[in-house]
Amino acid sequence: MPSKPPAQPSPARSVRSPDRPEGDRIAKLLARAGIASRREIERMIAEGRIARDGKVLETPATILTSLAGVTVDGKPVAAPEPAQLYAFHKPTGLITAERDPAGRPTIYTALRNALPKGAPRLMPIGRLDLNTEGLLLLTNDGELKRRMELPASQVPRTYRARAFGEVTQAQLEDLMDGVEIDGVRYGPIDANLERSSGRNLWVEMTITEGKNREVRRVLEHLGLKVNRLIRTAYGPFELGDLPRGQAVPIPKPALTRFLNQLGRNAR
Repeated sequence: MPSKPPAQPSPARSVRSPDRPEGDRIAKLLARAGIASRREIERMIAEGRIARDGKVLETPATILTSLAGVTVDGKPVAAPEPAQLYAFHKPTGLITAERDPAGRPTIYTALRNALPKGAPRLMPIGRLDLNTEGLLLLTNDGELKRRMELPASQVPRTYRARAFGEVTQAQLEDLMDGVEIDGVRYGPIDANLERSSGRNLWVEMTITEGKNREVRRVLEHLGLKVNRLIRTAYGPFELGDLPRGQAVPIPKPALTRFLNQLGRNAR
């Protein structure tokens, strides 16, 4: 009788080394449950706002296999919901944050009226600064947020910039080799001169790193003064004709295809 083949590990979870504890860091679990980003959760732990079985946690390195018994501000944490993704047409004049110390309006001010009833708590994927408009993706899944923001994931972001000055297509094509500005190295950028009228022009740029103010800094490095910046796409998701200030859910099939492209099974 042939011997029984050895059991194969389940594809749903990785094989851990014997000296690696089972489970995940609580910051990762809470982020995936949509409580907040990992960084925000670390701050919440430092403030003593997160506990397990009534005991306040002291470190985000705490390893858990589930969120059973975990509370945030005294409230039990529900099991993670399936990942959801929303597209929001951010207007200028809004801060991409939950609150602003200076009292300026945030994206959540607009989202209160833009989101459909029953929408989960959502976190922005990446940021658009105060004077940048266009596509802002929002999710209830902190792990998806992190994966989409990581430069290593190589998720493209496309922008259209209206600028004042002069630039040639040859100069823009040189950006495919990357560029260093004030000691900061920016990776390859796909840039094209759309049209120009006198010294006013439109440039389309696609980046994959998403460093702070990357598009503005690169164009200013080329001698251009940006006076309007619109994000038109993030990964396969496009702004299209979504009205300014409105938000819509990304259809589940489109989200599933994208999750598979990221190398993660859709939930």
